[in-house]
Amino acid sequence: MNFASDNVYGVHPCILAALGEANAGTAPSYAGDNYSIKCESELSQIFEKEVRVFLVTTGTAANGLALSALTPSYGAVICHAEAHIAVDECNSPEMFTGGAKILGLHGKAGKITPDLIAKSLKGFIRGEHDPKPAAVSLTNATELGTVYAPSEVKAITDLIKPRGMKLHMDGARFANALAGLGVTPAELTWKSGVDALSFGATKNGAMMLEAVVFFDTKLADDFVYRRMRGGQLVSKSRYLGAQMLAYLKDGLWLENAKTANGLARQLAEGLRRFNHIRIPNPVQANEVFAVMPRILYERLQSSGVKFYDWMPDSLGDGISDDEIFARFVLSFATPAGDVDGLMKRVKELSV
Repeated sequence: MNFASDNVYGVHPCILAALGEANAGTAPSYAGDNYSIKCESELSQIFEKEVRVFLVTTGTAANGLALSALTPSYGAVICHAEAHIAVDECNSPEMFTGGAKILGLHGKAGKITPDLIAKSLKGFIRGEHDPKPAAVSLTNATELGTVYAPSEVKAITDLIKPRGMKLHMDGARFANALAGLGVTPAELTWKSGVDALSFGATKNGAMMLEAVVFFDTKLADDFVYRRMRGGQLVSKSRYLGAQMLAYLKDGLWLENAKTANGLARQLAEGLRRFNHIRIPNPVQANEVFAVMPRILYERLQSSGVKFYDWMPDSLGDGISDDEIFARFVLSFATPAGDVDGLMKRVKELSV
């Protein structure tokens, strides 16, 4: 039973089949193929407006390159303290932006608020001695499996846009956030003020595929150069385009996310039945975070169940030395029986 990450599972059969079809014959290279070109029109339909789309291979590249278009080298990007861009990308955003500062704020349940951002902005009092606040980056779904609703996103844009700042959304699990909220892609992005989105697919069924989507299309004017310079202009680009078209076809991306989210809710409901396990945060996407006895965590790991102990600082107060803050991630490909199997294993090992 593997709940370590949605990255541990493979590629959806429909996407694998599309790769096989794209493999036949020849096609123009460097994003000149029909697959890659069509992705822009498909995503424009999905988001209900004309967008610019650039396919890349990793979420790290998508985030760093997107932020480079929003933030000058002397700028600052405000995000949650546990956001991927702050702690998991080895200063990649700083590299792509040419030195912009990433400022992490400690918000509850993986989220930052207008009040937290406003308080941070009040600290910029030294003029050119400070970096210039240039952007906010929201992770949706967050690193703790919670989601920002459109109203929450808009409240942040209402604060920062009068200050000339841009809004980026890290959507590595964007499909899971949408499936959890039941809103439209447009409502959760540009209609709420998002300028650029890192649109994730790898965690939700693709092989290696992300996209930088610009809703403010002027920001994309020189992005072809940024992508090339960042080593993300893939020569055999049709394999990225074919993945994206298959991912979007007939709503596969949302169906995959709904499956993963449903399994997460099922797992959370099962864990809540044990009085020595508690679920401190809402389960709104495909991740479940649970506080459990350390001895149970060790027994589960020894029995072959794979999942992570997470940063206890994420929870703040309320966790003791003999407890673990554990993360379980569900995938569209997680065998449904694994959730029941985990509940059985917890019951057996809690004795």
